[in-house]
Amino acid sequence: MKTAVVWFKTDLRITDNETLLKAAAQNESVIPVYCFDDSHFAVTSYGFKKTGNFRAQFLMESLIDLDRNLRALGSGLLILKGKPEIEIPKAVKYYKAVKVYAKREVAFEEKCTENLVQSELWKLRCEFLTFSTSTLYHAEDLPFSIKNIPDVFTDFRKKTEKDAAIRSAFEKPAKIKSPEIPKLELPDLKQLGFNKIIMDPRAAFEFAGGESQALKRLNHYFFESHAILTYKQTRNAMTGADYSSKFSPWLALGCISPRFIYQELKRYESIYNANESTYWLVFELLWRDYFRFMMKKYHNSFFQKNGITNNCSDTKKIDFQKLQNWIEGKTGVDFIDANMIELKLTGFMSNRGRQNAASYLCNDLALDWRYGASYFEQQLIDYDVCSNWGNWAYLAGAGNDPRGSRYFNIEKQAADYDKNKIFRNLWLNH
Repeated sequence: MKTAVVWFKTDLRITDNETLLKAAAQNESVIPVYCFDDSHFAVTSYGFKKTGNFRAQFLMESLIDLDRNLRALGSGLLILKGKPEIEIPKAVKYYKAVKVYAKREVAFEEKCTENLVQSELWKLRCEFLTFSTSTLYHAEDLPFSIKNIPDVFTDFRKKTEKDAAIRSAFEKPAKIKSPEIPKLELPDLKQLGFNKIIMDPRAAFEFAGGESQALKRLNHYFFESHAILTYKQTRNAMTGADYSSKFSPWLALGCISPRFIYQELKRYESIYNANESTYWLVFELLWRDYFRFMMKKYHNSFFQKNGITNNCSDTKKIDFQKLQNWIEGKTGVDFIDANMIELKLTGFMSNRGRQNAASYLCNDLALDWRYGASYFEQQLIDYDVCSNWGNWAYLAGAGNDPRGSRYFNIEKQAADYDKNKIFRNLWLNH
């Protein structure tokens, strides 16, 4: 009997999951697993946790939902804990699996882990198959090879929109045959070093993890509220639930795929109408693709101080007091402080806030941008390795911006985007 292991990572869904669908179609029996990788709960060289409270909680909720959805198809989710290169081969031996199916990685550390797992599986004569499941456009359909992708987003976007097509999303498997999978046993958040979250009542949105919640949000944003029709005008707002799609945490953990969002958006346009706002959501999904393809092109460069540029910047000693004031929202600049307090207390910050907070750290405080990127990695509920490090490098002048570093005039930004001080009053007067 041919048995396969499906190794879930940041693809915690059953719809449009090629990895799961192929495994179920090509094998008689499937064991879905998720491994709590020790390294994801470590402290980085910048002194921050790799995973903070908000994302840990969101991850737990997403795994509970995935297990429930898998059980409805006749399967379930097996939880492993430790180093994937040890735990995945152990599961393979135990279940006598002949293949392991997984999402293909592009970022440096994730790729290293993937390679370690692959070499251990090779020793067991177990085949390792990976699938690209994270992007809107499939890498193989791009009008250029990865090494020839333009380093300027606009060039990439124009040619891709003109010459590439978006594939259809995959249906979910009709059923999955698995041996009996024990009841879901998640590690206790306390054991992993986390505290229970009490969500701040001022939070713009209360995120809950899992594919079911992602689909609920999509349905609300498109079909119930029609908020999508004003997305382009409202996306830079700072307060409230519907000024932006809020899809990012579910996209980051793969509870929903960009192609599924695109498919539903096209369905929406066919029933109602298409406008600049419906296009703009696709435009933003394309940025997300771009950072992922760039990570594939430049490997480890996005984690170096000079990024993908060769500007040798001076390496001053980091001023930890300045960094701490920025984190705590005690810089004395009200617009920055309000955004940083929101991030600290909710794990979320608007796109506008992120750009200003990053520009302030890089330009006004003149601190090493990687400390900012690493703090965001810990803190953000929607942390995505490619988008986070790609965006930070971009703002620091070490990434894909042809104009060098992006300097934001914070006072002007505050006047433009929070002219009545509604956002600042919300987070500073407490």
